Amino acid sequence: MADGDNVSTFSADGGQDTVGLPRIVMVTEGDDNSASSPSSTSSSEDNWADLIKSTEIPPEYWHIQKLVKYMKAGNQTATMVALSCLKDHDLTVEVNQRAIQEIGGLELLVNLLETRDLCCIVGGLAVLRDITPNMEIRKKVTDLGAIPLLVGLLSDPARDVQILAAETIANLGKIRKSRKFCRKFGGLPKLIDLLDIKDKYLVTPREELNQDELQFLDIARAGAKALWSMSSSQRNREAMRKYGMIPLIARMLKTIHLDVAVPAVGLLQMCANETSFQLAIQTEKMVKDLIKHLANDDKDLKTYCSLAIFKCANDPITRDMIREAGALEYLVEAAQDSTNRANKPLLAAVTGALWKCANSDASVRKLDNLGAVPILVRLLDDENDGVLTNVAGALAECAKYPPNRDKIRSSGGIPMLIHHLNNTYKPLLENVPLVLMECAKEQNCMSEIDELDGVRLVWSLLKNDSKKVQTNAALALSPCVQNAADSGEMVRSFVGALELTVDLLDSDDHNVLSAVCAAIATIAKDNENLAVISDHGVVGKLSKLVSTTDDHLRANLGVAIAYCCDWAQNRQEFGKRGAITPLVNYMTSRDPNVHRSTALALYHLSFYSVNCVTMHAAGVVQFLLETIGSKDPILQEASAGCLCNIRKLALATEKVKLKQ
Repeated sequence: MADGDNVSTFSADGGQDTVGLPRIVMVTEGDDNSASSPSSTSSSEDNWADLIKSTEIPPEYWHIQKLVKYMKAGNQTATMVALSCLKDHDLTVEVNQRAIQEIGGLELLVNLLETRDLCCIVGGLAVLRDITPNMEIRKKVTDLGAIPLLVGLLSDPARDVQILAAETIANLGKIRKSRKFCRKFGGLPKLIDLLDIKDKYLVTPREELNQDELQFLDIARAGAKALWSMSSSQRNREAMRKYGMIPLIARMLKTIHLDVAVPAVGLLQMCANETSFQLAIQTEKMVKDLIKHLANDDKDLKTYCSLAIFKCANDPITRDMIREAGALEYLVEAAQDSTNRANKPLLAAVTGALWKCANSDASVRKLDNLGAVPILVRLLDDENDGVLTNVAGALAECAKYPPNRDKIRSSGGIPMLIHHLNNTYKPLLENVPLVLMECAKEQNCMSEIDELDGVRLVWSLLKNDSKKVQTNAALALSPCVQNAADSGEMVRSFVGALELTVDLLDSDDHNVLSAVCAAIATIAKDNENLAVISDHGVVGKLSKLVSTTDDHLRANLGVAIAYCCDWAQNRQEFGKRGAITPLVNYMTSRDPNVHRSTALALYHLSFYSVNCVTMHAAGVVQFLLETIGSKDPILQEASAGCLCNIRKLALATEKVKLKQ
């Protein structure tokens, strides 16, 4: 068959087929090392059994089985006729797919791929493409060795064959084994080659293209679709990069054809999990094309564009490019559109993109101008946990800008946020405390949080088994305790809260320890609460942590030690437990926050004379003489105070010696 000829009965019909688009996943994608997707085989068998019990098997079932028998027993002509008749049936219906499978039709269809007759190959591929969306059939066809045969057909000169082979691979690629086989048998470079078409075909309307040019466009579409399925594997994504897919996918993004843009952007957003692809999106100037497609009314395309932005916007340069290209306007518009509320994948992708884009002052100001905060607050009543997580994350970023805290309160956001503290979805519980942490810095918001018992609910999250939830809950406690009216009494009213907080100092996670130290520093400012946590052994637990080399932990640990000194014999106890010398060594850090907190701790410890002797012996004076000239007033004052106490002790000792 000449290149470009068509077999009308088995035409690839690549124009509008969108069957088998990969499922949207916000957090992780499958890999060859991970378990494959849960099989629907058992449920399919149950459905089949129910069908047999409840109704008679339709006549199409027996008709299809007859056709498969003709294909088995007949010659080439009979096979061709049977395939033509088979295509007249709706092969997307499970009963018809079962009919082919149960009489051994799958083996026959796979065998047809090895024949030299082009019409038989195209006919077999057309049937396989239609029935492989079925999970059970996918597995069976893969086990029958279809992948190596399909990979071989990608090099066939007949374009119909290339299109159908790629579309069948796209269906089979939903299972791990097929993805692995495709990589193993050299399918990835062949699929990437299919993307290499002229720019003219991508930007010219279909009605202006001739038949050959349309086929080239469909080949690229089918190739992108197959690579999209294959990209669920991290190894495949890395192989695609090595085989040079990035420039080709950058070119495909310029297309005006929706059916080409959807798999191209879908493939890109899957690959955007990899740092190398995130950098490529920036360097290959793909952002503008992504934003152009984001403006499209097609929901799927908008979803995949939003997912790509969600995955790339962590990089500050890419984030700025996204904002400058006008993405925030389209994202806010999509979040505000009530018709999108039922489309949870789209809503989750859009709110996720807004969350990541909001991680810069310029973006937050832009979102303010667009009125994003009230729109996001209205989405807090959504029932989807993924959407809620992203909305809370976006609000946490926006609330870092003080005027937005009151906007959250006036829009009715505080009660909904506190309600979500009762949720069990951990990613949501990670983000909600961060919003409340920022809101608690504003007095009116803090009053409402207190009235709604929000502080108790945040405190209860310290019992959660997720380290990230514990960390963020502890971080939220500091401003809540600091800004609450009569905070000392409020904290004591929570039964077991102080003991729970002190017990978390036994955690093996540095982020948890740092956040808890910050909370303890705030709690210890109330003398009665300091007495309670002292009874729970806070001094001993803090003393065990002084050997840490983590500057983030050191910064908060120093402040916690400083404020825990002001009760009974605590400062003496710190000295006896050997906390002084390691603290002096903190002054060698390059982090100014560590210097400030350490100087504060040393100042409070220096009111006990033995501690002053230990500090002096450890060489603290040299460090304090440097930090006393700091522009940081807290560091300057603490350094001066500590030196003053050491000097007073030295003078007192000198006087005693003179008297003697």
